Amino acid sequence: MYDVAIIGSGLAGISAALTLQLHRKNILWLGHQNLSEKIRKAEKIANYPGLSMISGSDFCETLKNQVQQAGLSITQENVTGVYDGGSHWMLATAASVYEAKSVILTTGVESAKSVEGEEHFLGHGVSYCATCDGFLYKGKTIAVVCTTKDLEHEVEYLATIADKIWLLALYKNPEVKASNVELILDVPQKIDGSKTVEALSCKRNHLPCSGIFILKNAISPAVLVSGLAMDGQHIAVKRDMSTNLRGIYAAGDVTGRPYQYAKAAGEGNVAAHSVIAYLNHLE
Repeated sequence: MYDVAIIGSGLAGISAALTLQLHRKNILWLGHQNLSEKIRKAEKIANYPGLSMISGSDFCETLKNQVQQAGLSITQENVTGVYDGGSHWMLATAASVYEAKSVILTTGVESAKSVEGEEHFLGHGVSYCATCDGFLYKGKTIAVVCTTKDLEHEVEYLATIADKIWLLALYKNPEVKASNVELILDVPQKIDGSKTVEALSCKRNHLPCSGIFILKNAISPAVLVSGLAMDGQHIAVKRDMSTNLRGIYAAGDVTGRPYQYAKAAGEGNVAAHSVIAYLNHLE
């Protein structure tokens, strides 16, 4: 079992991981091996202490080198749920279930807007994980809302199971190669159904389907962790970055504005020290 699981590889996650590594904690770090696209795509960063007008790509490479020199590794898997295991937490991904004594959420802010009915039908026809739930739709018609090219392999996997896929790709130049996938150039608006999903309504199309897969890198924290107290779209935290759930901490953009790198790094450090105190208390 891990001492702590960090979800997210932006600046808050990096800061937390570096601090916890120095304190010799057993870390599971789930995120992207290229760290943060938000940082990488920044034209110039002008207000981070110690750095003067550095480009986002250069800053990201500097961070990547620091992470490597610290001996840290990132497990590139999307977390689909965090569940209370009693004395610890269980983190589900498409490939595995991990166990950790504590969790730090540094998932950032969702860039893709939720579809109306998404949370209501979660587990009743809506899924975030192709490999977890794809088998339920063998020979059926499904809709897939894919928010990033990085997840096209999951669409292709679903195409080997479902009879028909309506694909709404919310990015440029989709390249899914499967004869039973039809690209729909539209915007999803509402999920329809009674007890389970029956259709996806878009601006210009009404797509009958048995299930809907919403593939995105970040899931709403309230969906990710049941019972997590929220302040609007952000996680409600105390000054020590603790949430209302014991052993769960949060840092960075996910805790609210300002969405700035200096804030994220500071909160990541605070969350790490709070986790250290929490683990000491457990012992």
